[in-house]
Amino acid sequence: MKLLLLIELALLGCLSQAASAQKREAPIADTEDASLSSITVGDGRLHVAATLDVRNADFVRGSFDDDPASLEQVPVHVQVGLVYDLVRAADGKATAWLMARSSNGFHAPTDEERRSPRSWYESNNLVGAALRLGPGLTGGVTYAIKASPNGIADTSHEVSGTVSLNGDTGFASLSPGGVATWRPKGGSGLYTQATLEPGWDLGGGGEAPRLSVPAAIGIGWGGFYEPGSGSRVFGSIGAAMTMPVLRATVRGLSARAEALALIRDDRLRRLGGPRADTGTVVPYLTLALSYAY
Repeated sequence: MKLLLLIELALLGCLSQAASAQKREAPIADTEDASLSSITVGDGRLHVAATLDVRNADFVRGSFDDDPASLEQVPVHVQVGLVYDLVRAADGKATAWLMARSSNGFHAPTDEERRSPRSWYESNNLVGAALRLGPGLTGGVTYAIKASPNGIADTSHEVSGTVSLNGDTGFASLSPGGVATWRPKGGSGLYTQATLEPGWDLGGGGEAPRLSVPAAIGIGWGGFYEPGSGSRVFGSIGAAMTMPVLRATVRGLSARAEALALIRDDRLRRLGGPRADTGTVVPYLTLALSYAY
């Protein structure tokens, strides 16, 4: 009996190591701030990522975008992305990727939004490439076009360089990231951002919920936020819970609840027109359901 038990434990250990070795991840860039995140993917070269989220407001880089922090319009965003393994190493894991992603926002329109379709207020579309620079270190470049189908906002173009680091120990365990963004059209100035998101698995194995603390600091240099606004600073910090859902029937499905406090400097909080929130600290809540494979 002891011998059988030892054999079973050895087999379970081998299976666990094989599952870990077979786990594949790919980077994907956010359409709003170009930050890189990681998704778990399948064995093929082409991967799909989709997200449906609902928010209490719409802010980008701490600045009022289209909806103030209230429950009057309740913006909903639908995101669809594709990632392609461009280059693979000898072990079969990808080391370079092509990325494409589209995020479209819908809400209850205001009186000023008269062009049809009135509720479709935002369409951000991004293409880019990413490269494995070292163990856990990924860098990328992206080009995003941000448009407003109902005409409530002007179109802008953004070029970004982005980097992320992930690991189990040391500084990499804090999941640091950085972004630098320049607008060749529809704006000016430079934006830089640094992020951290340390986290803890609430249980054993890859199926456990994960609690994390996302934090960011961003600086818009030389009138990036608005012409004549100078250099402005914002920060954010909060808590997030991510967990797999319906894993027995749908592989790659997860849910995330995130609550942030956006903290803006005195000038930044006053930008954005009469509908904008002017509080120094603004609550920003997001509930999201994501699929990746």
